Amino acid sequence: MTKILYLGHSAVMILNESGNIIIDPFFTNNPLNPMKVAACKAQYILVTHGHSDHLGDTIEIAKNNEAKVITNFEIATYLSKKGVKNLVPMNIGGTVYFENFSVKMVEAVHSSSIEDGNNIIYGGNPAGFVVKLADLTIYHAGDTALIANMEFIGGQNVIDIAFLPIGGTYTMDINDALMATKILHPKMVVPIHYNTWDAIKVDVIKFKEMVEKETRSSCIILNPGEAI
Repeated sequence: MTKILYLGHSAVMILNESGNIIIDPFFTNNPLNPMKVAACKAQYILVTHGHSDHLGDTIEIAKNNEAKVITNFEIATYLSKKGVKNLVPMNIGGTVYFENFSVKMVEAVHSSSIEDGNNIIYGGNPAGFVVKLADLTIYHAGDTALIANMEFIGGQNVIDIAFLPIGGTYTMDINDALMATKILHPKMVVPIHYNTWDAIKVDVIKFKEMVEKETRSSCIILNPGEAI
């Protein structure tokens, strides 16, 4: 059975017999993440875009675990130069298949850049991921605005769990995330990318009430360190 652990901000860890998957592994400087980098045992790392609160500790976790890193071509190129060996570069619309699951990269509307010392490096297209396991289909939207393409994502997949940003300012707010839920029709929606800092503070209880009043989806609020 798959267990999904929320580690604050947008960091989500899928614990599965096929191999643990960490999405957007933001540990260092994440005030909400209860886990230490050294304790993260992941065989796969998915990175939605290059911003430091999403690319996070990818390099250290990848090297510690000899993990495969699945991300866009530009971030993969950057990571290669940093000594990460096991890279799976892809782009929007592509799907990669592993032994017991698949990963499709889907559109997100945001920006993507990598801070490397005093340099800002182009981070390719921001993205979300649809992860299909034997027992679950998971959509992690990454950082995104509300986009029409969510209709296709929801239409092509029976989504069990959708991880949607709700913090506003840099992503969807609770109203747009509610609309995204209506478009995607997930069985469950889990809010992410909120309350890490003042700029993205929201009333998550209000979001849950809106979702459960206006849609057929259940809204699961996970505190950092909690799992479903």
